[in-house]
Order: sequence, then structure tokens, then C-alpha cells
Amino acid sequence: MSQNQMRGVHFNGSINLSSTSAVFNNVPRLLPQRLRRIPDGETGKRDYFISWQLENFSAAPEIVIVMDFENQKFDFGPPSLSSSEVATSLAKLGEINARYHEHALESYDIFRQKKAEGIIPKDVRFQVCIPGLVNVMSLITTPFKRAIEPLYEKALLHSLQVIQDSIPHSELAVQVDVAIEIAALENVPFWPIYIPEPLLEGIITRLARFSNHVAEGVELGFHLCYGDLFHRHFIEPRDLGLLVQVSNELRRNITRPIQWIHMPVPKDRKDAKYFEPLKGLEWKVPELYLGLVHPFDEEGTAERIEAAKVVVEEFGVATECGMGRMGKEEFATVMEILRAISGSAV
Repeated sequence: MSQNQMRGVHFNGSINLSSTSAVFNNVPRLLPQRLRRIPDGETGKRDYFISWQLENFSAAPEIVIVMDFENQKFDFGPPSLSSSEVATSLAKLGEINARYHEHALESYDIFRQKKAEGIIPKDVRFQVCIPGLVNVMSLITTPFKRAIEPLYEKALLHSLQVIQDSIPHSELAVQVDVAIEIAALENVPFWPIYIPEPLLEGIITRLARFSNHVAEGVELGFHLCYGDLFHRHFIEPRDLGLLVQVSNELRRNITRPIQWIHMPVPKDRKDAKYFEPLKGLEWKVPELYLGLVHPFDEEGTAERIEAAKVVVEEFGVATECGMGRMGKEEFATVMEILRAISGSAV
């Protein structure tokens, strides 16, 4: 690896390819020796983050917020309902099935086949991405948040347990996607969330509660995100200060190892000031990935790398968010840039 190449490439989840097989066939070929783990690309209906989870509530549409982002209009439901009204709606739902395990096991069969064929290197893990509890809870109308939260958390933990019972731990990596949590901490008004504790404490408690169920031998990492709705952040980050704070709190509250942290870098942030808070990390992150690769911008990517290197010596590279909604030309140029700027993952 040359001095100008970054150590390894990380994928946050969605990938703009036609199928899981296409992801596993193409990504290792396009980025040889650069991957420690690979997701299934979240192709098909999963390509828009948590929107596919709304199927869980289709039998009781009154439970889900009506959102019109284009016109900035939202219906969060009435401030309260009687306990009998809430119970009537919940009865329509039946048991919530988050279904992350169903997609993971289907994709792992393909992963295992591609590894046996030598397409995926033997030391690359299968990465499963599961959003933190707060993300889907942000879609629930106000009167139902308290009742739905434990039910949905149970469904997420069930998915995790089935995945861990079915996939060898030495083959598995779990990424927790942290997006709406960051929006809430930045006081973005679109997604009111139900957290009775102080906000940061409540967010970290929920992330830690899930993460502490990740089994020994399974890798755990976090994708800290400022959003990609309509290819825009929900707010422009001042710097990496909040994400460093969240990373430190995760480390304090999670009782098992954290293998990687991913943080986004806006396209226009080519200044060392943006990265300066990284000096405040209170622990050595085994793998720090900076999402500084943007489409059609190899020169700007190099400038962002140089700005980051003023503050932190070693890191891997990634895009800011998933790539499922990129255009095909955008995706192609990102893959070219990733290959050009990165070196071996080990």
C-alpha cells in the first residue's frame, strides 16, 4: 500500500446493483483485497433504508406518520388516545416481524456459494445492517410510540437472534445504522421520537441494549449518518464533534468490542477543522472509516483525505451513506475512486 492510499474500503449497506448475486459477483472483483466485510446491497424494496418496514403497520395505517417531505407537511397524529383506542389499533397488527433475518439468511446462502467459488475471499465477512430502534420509531404517530417501542424492539432482537443462530459467528458482522438518532440530537424537527430519558442518554441506552445482544465472535460496527433523503443531509454538520461524542458514549455503554465506526464527510468539507474533533476520541477505534468519497470527484476526495490526515493518521474510506439510490454513472465513478485511493484492508 502506497503512502497515499487509505487502508481498506467499507460499504454502509445499499449498493446500486440489480441483485444480491450481482453485489457478491462484482464488488470483490472491483475492489480486490480492500474489503473486510460485504453487505448484500439491500437491493429491491430495501433500497430506501427503513421505508420497507412500514409494511409491518399496513393493517393499522393510523399508527404511521403521514409525511410529505417535499412540502414539509407532516401529520403526527393526535397528541393522545385512550388506552382502548390504542389497544384496538394494536390488535390489528398481530405480531411484528422485522424480517431482517429473512433477508439475511437468503443472502447468506448466496454469500456462502460465492465464497466456495472463490469469488468472495475466504477472510471476508457477511455484513448485516440493522437500523437502531429509534429509526422506525420515528415513523410512528405520537399516541402509539410508547406501546409500539417494546414490540418493535422485540422484533429486532428476534431478527438478530435468528441471524446469529444461523450464521457462523466467524463469518458474521453486524452494523447498527444510526441516522434518526443523529437528526434528533441535532434538533431536526421532522422526526419526533419517544424518549422519556434525557435525549442522548435515551438514544445511547437503546443502541447499547441492542448491541450488547451481538454475540461473542460476531463483529459489531456503527454507521453514523446525517441522512441522504433526496441526496441531501437533514442538516449540515458543523464538524465531527457530535459523532465523536456519540462514539465515546457507545464505547462507555457497550460491554462488548466495537470493531468499526463510520462517519460521513460532506463534499464541501476539505478543511482540517471539520476533522479536528477526532482528537477527542477517547478510545482507539480498530477501524475508522471516513465517508469522504463523492461521485465524479476524485480530486475533491484527495483533498478531503489530506485534510483528514492533518488530524488522524490511519483510516479507511467509504461514501457518506449507502449507494442504493445513486445513478449508475455515479456508482461507477465512486467504485473507480474507491479503487484508486484505497489499499489493502490488512
